[in-house]
Amino acid sequence: MLIFILAVFACIVAHEFGHVLVARAFGVTTPDITLYPFGGVARLNTIPQEPVQEFLIAIAGPAVNIVIMAGLLMLAGATLTASALSHEQADLASRLATTNLVLAVFNLIPAFPMDGGRVLRAALSTRFGFEHATSLAATVGHWIALALAVIGLFVNPMLIVIAVFILFAATAELQATSVRAFSKDLPAERAMITEFATLPAAATIADAVQKFLHTSQKVIPIIAESGSVAGVLEIGDVVRALHAQQDESRPVADIMYSEIPTLSSRAKLDQAFRLLQEKAVPAVAIVDDDARLAGLVTLETLGEMLLLHDVSASVFDGMRSHSRQEGGVRPIERRQDARHVASTR
Repeated sequence: MLIFILAVFACIVAHEFGHVLVARAFGVTTPDITLYPFGGVARLNTIPQEPVQEFLIAIAGPAVNIVIMAGLLMLAGATLTASALSHEQADLASRLATTNLVLAVFNLIPAFPMDGGRVLRAALSTRFGFEHATSLAATVGHWIALALAVIGLFVNPMLIVIAVFILFAATAELQATSVRAFSKDLPAERAMITEFATLPAAATIADAVQKFLHTSQKVIPIIAESGSVAGVLEIGDVVRALHAQQDESRPVADIMYSEIPTLSSRAKLDQAFRLLQEKAVPAVAIVDDDARLAGLVTLETLGEMLLLHDVSASVFDGMRSHSRQEGGVRPIERRQDARHVASTR
């Protein structure tokens, strides 16, 4: 049994590396792979806008499983039977061949984040464009999630878990695509936080505790002596340091995010969004011509702008028009509130 589980795990890893290798052939990097009991997800730094590229990257994973299955059928004398999955007495080759067929078929379900969802979007993109295709594919994914949940009530509760996973993944993919679409021509400074407290690089953990207590911020920029951005500190970093009983006189430079990407105030908002995703950082620093901090862009601020955009797209059209006419706009002053700043590490 253990050998079979390890072999299935190896097949799932091979499936994900199929995506990785094809993605790299198109210049798309994959910073990490997340494995789940029913498969895995290779996170791409960027989503290819060309339908053919996305199709080939998506189909590569199931293709690996089909190749493994074919190899076992031809070289190991395996057979494909439904009983091979439920009976431990079946030979290992047959069980693995059948499992790889199931993995390939399951991953081709046309719903995000499965490969089938990306294959569907790639096919729809050739006619409807990337954004509309994403919306259509996400809608299909929502209906499939609903169907799996209903079936799970009568057949297998595990299907309900998968349905919830698909529902959230499809929604997240749709939101990410929406952010990329509306931020394409919008200046980054229009979404940045401009009113915030900072800490000097020499500040201690105790100083950070007081700053977090007396402000509603969840992210605090750390400023070097030169006035440039040295990094940012999340409240979670301070909490982890206190839980680990670290010395409160320890400098915040030891626990902050030091590799924070920076952008010029004239950069476009979609650049900031890409950096937030690619670097998995809590914020992107917007700097002026003297490399001094002018503001911060976080996933939370992008989420707020997306919400406002959905309510009144005409306001954002005015922003874009004003930016094109004058070559720049004065940032909207925003105060960071007490809501959680979405970030991953």
